[in-house]
Amino acid sequence: MKKIFLQLAFVIFTCSFMMCNPANSDHKEPESVEKVFVVNTVDNDKKLNEYLEYHKQIWPEVEAGFKKAGYKSITLYRFNDLIVMRITVPENADLNEMGKLAESYSPRCVEWNKLMNTYQKGVNGTAEGQKWVEVTPFYKFKQ
Repeated sequence: MKKIFLQLAFVIFTCSFMMCNPANSDHKEPESVEKVFVVNTVDNDKKLNEYLEYHKQIWPEVEAGFKKAGYKSITLYRFNDLIVMRITVPENADLNEMGKLAESYSPRCVEWNKLMNTYQKGVNGTAEGQKWVEVTPFYKFKQ
């Protein structure tokens, strides 16, 4: 009886291991794409410093909302008043829907977006009222 139990335990363990092994799994993560956006900050050094300070400790609800919406990564870069945002999202993602889903996580997410909006203005060439604009890659080196 003990021998049968040990053999059965071994078979269950082996099958469990094989099923959990990603190499044996048919489940594949959706392909991701990278998108890049730009925005300017308002012409006010005090406001710029406030904006940068907020981003040193982003509210936990905001990052939880990003996670819920399916963002893989978000990185911000800065040069003077120009802010560059690089995001990684699932291929064919609807960014408007992802934004709504992120905001639905908590009222604090909506509050964050409204607050950050007060520090931003569109770059030259954007439509009136438009802030963030997606930029188009025109060169890529790949080895």
